[in-house]
Amino acid sequence: MPILESVRRFVIGKERDPLDPKIFHRVSLAAFLAWVGLGADGLSSSCYGPEEAFVTLGAHSHLAVFLAIAMVITIGVISASYSQIISLFPSGGGGYLVATILLGRGAGVVSGSALVVDYAMTIAMQVAACVAALCSLAPRAVPQREQLVVSLVLLVALVVLNLRGVKESVLVLLPIFILFLVTHALLIAYGIGSHVGAMPEVVAATARETRETWTSLGAIGTLALLLRAFSMGGGTYTGIEAVSNGLQILREPRVRTGRRTMVYMGTSLALTAGGLILCYLLAGVHRVPGRTLNAVLTERLATEAFGPGSLAGAFLLATLVAEGALLLVGGQAGFLDGPRVLSNMAIDSWVPHRFSLLSDRLVTQNGILVMGGAAFGILLYTGGSIDVIVVMYSINVFLTFSLSQLGMCVHWWKVRREDPLWKRHLSINGFGLMLTATLLVATVAMKFRAGGWVTVLITGSLVVVCVLVRRHYSSIRLYLKRTDDVLTTLKPPKPADSGELPKIEPPKRGTPTAVFLVSGFNGLGMHSFLNVQRYFPGYFRHCVFLSVGVVDSASFKGAKEIENLRRETERDLVRYVAFARGNGLAAEHHLSVGTDLLDELVDLCRKVRDDWDRPIFFMSKLVFPKENALNRLLHNQTPFALQRRLQMEGMHSVIMPIQTGV
Repeated sequence: MPILESVRRFVIGKERDPLDPKIFHRVSLAAFLAWVGLGADGLSSSCYGPEEAFVTLGAHSHLAVFLAIAMVITIGVISASYSQIISLFPSGGGGYLVATILLGRGAGVVSGSALVVDYAMTIAMQVAACVAALCSLAPRAVPQREQLVVSLVLLVALVVLNLRGVKESVLVLLPIFILFLVTHALLIAYGIGSHVGAMPEVVAATARETRETWTSLGAIGTLALLLRAFSMGGGTYTGIEAVSNGLQILREPRVRTGRRTMVYMGTSLALTAGGLILCYLLAGVHRVPGRTLNAVLTERLATEAFGPGSLAGAFLLATLVAEGALLLVGGQAGFLDGPRVLSNMAIDSWVPHRFSLLSDRLVTQNGILVMGGAAFGILLYTGGSIDVIVVMYSINVFLTFSLSQLGMCVHWWKVRREDPLWKRHLSINGFGLMLTATLLVATVAMKFRAGGWVTVLITGSLVVVCVLVRRHYSSIRLYLKRTDDVLTTLKPPKPADSGELPKIEPPKRGTPTAVFLVSGFNGLGMHSFLNVQRYFPGYFRHCVFLSVGVVDSASFKGAKEIENLRRETERDLVRYVAFARGNGLAAEHHLSVGTDLLDELVDLCRKVRDDWDRPIFFMSKLVFPKENALNRLLHNQTPFALQRRLQMEGMHSVIMPIQTGV
């Protein structure tokens, strides 16, 4: 299919060589670019999080001062907590790994499932908010159905962009990020600066109205109102954990780069979110149908600053375009970190192992497609309505926050005798735990009946699915372990009375050659070798063992890991060769390292075909008593796909079935 392949290359780009020692530098992100790619989610949430919080206050808008202070403190505490997580987990300390390592597998699968759902929600929310911001520029209110269509188109474009690669997707969106920073810095600076003279009156009015609210609603009512507004603006804090989740794509030294990125992201988010809430209060803005609160605020302040005319209109256009575009950039966090969480869970067998594989563009393609598909479904379910998505949103992120903070608290308590600074570390994570746990309880309580139950149901269902998947893999692993224990401990036949192994003549080109495609030294490979000797006794006098070191998300961390993968692959092949020679057969091996298992195997098979005239290729395949779609999803179908490829090129192959009984 050369035409389809050409189109794919044009859209996604040329394949990358994972063995290139410079590839990690080319695809990794420096602190500033990481701020763009990973911090955009948090910063862009200021386009809707503060608005939802402020609107929830209703007629009690004077409480916005306390809301702004609470937001700034919360962002600071969570950012400081995740900086400690970055230091403790330099290879990537996202919520899933932190909970798994510090609290156990049960907490880990809950945290991972919550993160996956939250990142899908993030993508859907960012895209919908992007469209809403851009539609605020329209002279008339844009119908929700039309906004939904635009949202779906943008989502597909974002999926394609991420399939090309991480750095490419970030570089393309860099100018948008800069434009957002400039326009919103000017907006907030003018919004607060122009009212500096009126600050004493604002403070006095806030104190007076707060006393009146306290009297009319009571202490509990006032605090409940603040807590509700705080929880409805909970989307503001999503994305703060993105840096610790995406640490693997940061440039070395990763810890320093990650901590610097956290400073950039936390500072910019706190100033933007807190500043916007104060501007809402000072400017006295209210929501207008068909327009975002930021659009109303920007238009009012721009008109005050420049007067009615084209200059004010140009600033409004630039600000809202920057907002809409940054919201689209913010969806990057879901595509950068969602697949990475799935990959880590796949390595631990909670989800199908294929989610840990990399494409030839060195991205977790399967994870990107799943995250895009999930966001697509969320947009369809909610009709692309921000008001509906925001109710379902931010519950899971506080669950992950709480588990991560709890795990860190447990860690600092355990190392209190070794770490002289454990009290300071514990106080930071302890305060973070208290804050995020309170937010979690409040968010679930206030959003559950309004639609938050959908998020809880989806997350709970995903946890159940993960448990079932791991149980299946565990049963298979137990069976294979028994097979490995028996077959990999076999010894070659004892030599003759002379004590020497029989002399092995170098094979001729026309010698019948058995070619074994193996994945490590295990019972599957030995099963194939022994069965060939059993079914074709004395026919094959020459063996070739082929294996591919697959570069997945676990091994794609640096040139050293790639070299270790090559050495391990060769070590296993040498053991096969030694066993075959011990059985009196001529034997050799070939290996390669790459991301696409199928393509690499086909290339190795072609090499063998060019060297030998009569090769027959043997591979193993697990066979289940009840073959179904679930088995096909959880286990790759490489033997069948490889057999088809070899048949098309005139090479003979045999699949050796191994019944699992599972």
